[in-house]
Amino acid sequence: MNDQELQQWIERVSLTFFGRPFLHKASFNPRLRTTGGRYFTKSHNIEISPHQLTVHGAEETEAIIKHELCHYHLHLQRKGYQHRDADFKQLLAQVGATRHCRALPGAARSLPVKYLLVCQACGMNYPRKRRTDPRKYACGRCRGRLKLLHAQPEPVGVGSDR
Repeated sequence: MNDQELQQWIERVSLTFFGRPFLHKASFNPRLRTTGGRYFTKSHNIEISPHQLTVHGAEETEAIIKHELCHYHLHLQRKGYQHRDADFKQLLAQVGATRHCRALPGAARSLPVKYLLVCQACGMNYPRKRRTDPRKYACGRCRGRLKLLHAQPEPVGVGSDR
C-alpha cells in the first residue's frame, strides 16, 4: 500500500465513522516504531506506521486511523482532542478506536541498567539507567535512605562485537 491508497482509506474512514471529510495529507512514516500514528496540530496531517499494517493487519491499522481521526476532528472543532480529555475518550468509544496500539515485536529498545539504588532499611531495589544522587530520594516503600551501587554488567554473548 502506498501513501495515495492510505489517503483514500483515511478519507473513507473519516466519512463513514465521523460523517466529516478528511481534508489534509496522510502518509506512511516508516520511522514510527513505538507508536501507531501521529496527528500534527499545526499542519493537521496524519502519519501512520506501515509496520503496524504489515505486522498486525488492516483491522488494527484502521483502529489506529480512527484514533488519529479523533484527534483531527476534535481539534478542528475546538474541543478536547488530547488523550486526557473527556471529549476524546467519548469519541474513541463511539467510533470503536483503540486507546493504544499493539506493540511491534522488538520495538522497545531500552538502555541497559547501569546503576542500582538500594534501600538500606528494607532492601528494595530501584534500577537506574543514569547516575543519580541518592541523598535527593527516599525509599517509596519505607522512606528509608538509599545507597547507590553499580549494577552488575550483563555477560557478553558469544559472537558479540563488544
